[in-house]
Amino acid sequence: MVEIGSLEVDILKLYYRMSPEDAIRDVQSDAAAGLTQEEATRRLAVFGYNELLEKKKEAFWQKFLKQFKDVMVLILLAASLISAVAGEPLDSLVILAIVVLNATLGVFQESKAEKAMEALKKMSAPTSKVTRAGVLQVIPSRNLVPGDIVVLEAGDNIPADLRIIESFNLKAEEASLTGESVPSEKNSAVIDVDAALGDRHNMGFMSTVVTYGRGKGLVVGTGMKTEIGKIAAMLQNVKQEITPMQKKLAEFGRFIALVCIGVCIVVFIIGMIAGFRDGSLSPSQIRLLFMTAVSLAVASIPEGLPAIVTIVLALGMQRMARKNAIIKKLHAVETLGSVSVICSDKTGTLTRNEMTVTAIQTGHAAFAVSGEGYSPEGTIFSSGIPVEITAENDLKLLLRAAVLCNDAQLKKTPESGDWSIIGDPTEGALIAAAAKGGFWQEETVQRFPRIQEIPFDSSRKMMTTFHEVDGKILSFCKGAPDIVLNRSSHIAVNGVVQPLTEQIAASVSMANKTMASRALRVLAIAYREFDGMPVDLTAEHIETGMVFTGLMGMIDPPRSEVKIAVQTCKEAGIRPMMITGDHPDTALAIARELGINDPENHVVDGRSMDAMPPEELRQVIQTTNIFARVSPENKVAIVEALRYHKYITAMTGDGVNDAPAMKRANIGVAMGITGTDVTKETADMVIADDNFASIVTAVEEGRVIYANIQKTIYFLLSCNAAEILVIFIAILAGWPIPLLPIHLLWVNLVTDALPALALGVEAKEPNVMRMKPRNPDHPLLNAPMQGMLVMQSLVMAITILGAFQYALISSGGDITFARTFAFVSLISTQLLCTYSSRSELYSVFRLGFFSNLYLNIGVGVSCLILLLSVQGSANELFKTVELGAREWFILACLAPIPFLSTELYKAIRRFMRRK
Repeated sequence: MVEIGSLEVDILKLYYRMSPEDAIRDVQSDAAAGLTQEEATRRLAVFGYNELLEKKKEAFWQKFLKQFKDVMVLILLAASLISAVAGEPLDSLVILAIVVLNATLGVFQESKAEKAMEALKKMSAPTSKVTRAGVLQVIPSRNLVPGDIVVLEAGDNIPADLRIIESFNLKAEEASLTGESVPSEKNSAVIDVDAALGDRHNMGFMSTVVTYGRGKGLVVGTGMKTEIGKIAAMLQNVKQEITPMQKKLAEFGRFIALVCIGVCIVVFIIGMIAGFRDGSLSPSQIRLLFMTAVSLAVASIPEGLPAIVTIVLALGMQRMARKNAIIKKLHAVETLGSVSVICSDKTGTLTRNEMTVTAIQTGHAAFAVSGEGYSPEGTIFSSGIPVEITAENDLKLLLRAAVLCNDAQLKKTPESGDWSIIGDPTEGALIAAAAKGGFWQEETVQRFPRIQEIPFDSSRKMMTTFHEVDGKILSFCKGAPDIVLNRSSHIAVNGVVQPLTEQIAASVSMANKTMASRALRVLAIAYREFDGMPVDLTAEHIETGMVFTGLMGMIDPPRSEVKIAVQTCKEAGIRPMMITGDHPDTALAIARELGINDPENHVVDGRSMDAMPPEELRQVIQTTNIFARVSPENKVAIVEALRYHKYITAMTGDGVNDAPAMKRANIGVAMGITGTDVTKETADMVIADDNFASIVTAVEEGRVIYANIQKTIYFLLSCNAAEILVIFIAILAGWPIPLLPIHLLWVNLVTDALPALALGVEAKEPNVMRMKPRNPDHPLLNAPMQGMLVMQSLVMAITILGAFQYALISSGGDITFARTFAFVSLISTQLLCTYSSRSELYSVFRLGFFSNLYLNIGVGVSCLILLLSVQGSANELFKTVELGAREWFILACLAPIPFLSTELYKAIRRFMRRK
């Protein structure tokens, strides 16, 4: 049956618009007998196993080699090679060791392989009940093929994409795929129009769960040809983007490479010209010129920078983990600091994914209900005043009925103390609301046990249970408000049953519309009294002539902490957006409550997006913060449109439907508690406590880390620039070279490294979350920092050259003594300048000179290393001499000059800003 191959074309848009009979005929199956075993085996060979394909993972050595693609690392490797060729094996080995250390750190920090495909596979049911050759049997889900007839019951995972052909009160939980916070009712009716994923009530989707009822489904899609398979394919095909910091460091590396080449060429040419002029050019002179050029190249490269940046990011990961933000990918730390848009799923991220009754309407009064989720903690209010339940007869009757006409169970987890439900979320919300009024499920059910029932039916949209109350039989009915109201002939008002007039019915309908306009899901409750148990238990006989009791409105409420977090985002210049699979009215209601909506309350749904060309979506994205009823493809399109406008985008979520967009965004943020394995493995960051506020805390930490990396780069560059100026000016002036390559390498890799690391853990500066997000197009160091860098490097170079010339003259031309003076002057001025590098604007005296403990330790250790470098046997290695007390005093007087000049520069900047 080669025609079966046509199933591979646009599967879902075909089958939800077909009748069950047409669908069965199309896949050449049989509703009663299913496929024969021979035909199933043949189709398995054609379509393959019902499982998701994995993308080949990188080996450890491949991940290790990827670390060497960084421009800065390549420059260091080149410097190592040049040093080896030039006869400096020690320099070469030290640089090479630093490169290997950096690569090892990078691999171990990012060693978690992407397991998104494995997580998706785990979500599939391991076995399925199918009818083959007329016999019901249980087979491995991976052996399912198109045409199989699958039997579904409550609690089953749906093992493939199915066309529902038979349904008895069937409901499926699809939140992880569609974003719906309540189970979707399933039936076999044909859908005549194009429908969004969440509106395809005659389809069952792989990885979703049957929560209620039973039914049968015809397999129409397996493996990668399912909705979740499409998501898996999208995850595999998304290219991993480099982060803003990686881009800037790459640009910086290219700049350093040009500087290295330029410095080498210029120095070598100047030396050659000078040699030709005075006739001193010889092979030894050429070698000296080459070594001088190499020493300048070494001076221009901040050898420790790649390792320092890696370590600073790793330390940031550890700090964020302590604040419930688990970073999986190293460079995601700094990306958080530049986020300008947070695209958040609604269900389970902005909301609790727990239906909660917030409004009640009885025959004579309206009530508000406080509390969150399924917790029975809360209060029922009337006009803002807590209600005395014993005085409210209608309310008592309504709450009792809500508990009795209910199949869900409310349970408390002993370990955590959290409340959860088993069964339908809307029924769980009714039980929690009743408990707030004192009607606890266990004792109410024991007192009034269920005698009989008429189960819920999606066609009549009602459910009825029978109970003995005060010697009489009462039937309690709950269901859709308009239907229950039409089936009622009376209404309870202040404990008195009176006729349900058209005027009263109209007021009840108005109350229902008011609740619905607030995006509440509304259920109505009524009862009927019998002298004895009825013989005729049909719905037509029982569910009529009832006494209307009231309405209960519920919603999946926002998390209490999210509103504050959203406001903090706005103050930080970050735009929060809601992207959900839920209905537009519900999305707008939640967005209004949280403050996410724009002034015009724009909401765009998935069907409208499908009809939009990319250019139109790019315009719409500028003014719209709420997108509802969206598909996974829509979410990716939204992220793409934001990226077109150069927003740095974070995509948060907890469901499978969020994963592709999360991977396409600059940073994906998954929820740790409610999040699926797929989202956690796809994400760059996992929020351990599912708290939206933790995302804001992570953004703040990201900003601090980026600022600290800027400070580290500024400090290292100012030091290296000073070293270049010292040697360059000395060559131009015809002086001996003040610093040898071993001096430069020792300073860059050892004495500068510890203070630079300490700058990476500097505390946040004031108002860090009152500033706009960083523009990714701006250079790594902004204009004020560049100006400060030039000034500090120049003053530092002048100070070091002054110390060198003083020592050279005072010693009668002792070059070793002069170089020792320059070496100590270089380190001491740089160590003091680390304190002025702690902020580009604020004075170190305002921050607290010794407030960074790690910096104090780093400077102290570096000072100790400095002392050891000019003592005893170290003199031979570093070509230095020991200094006396007088020399140390002179150097101590010179060391603060660059530091004080930088503090003066910042003071002038602050003064100019105030003006």
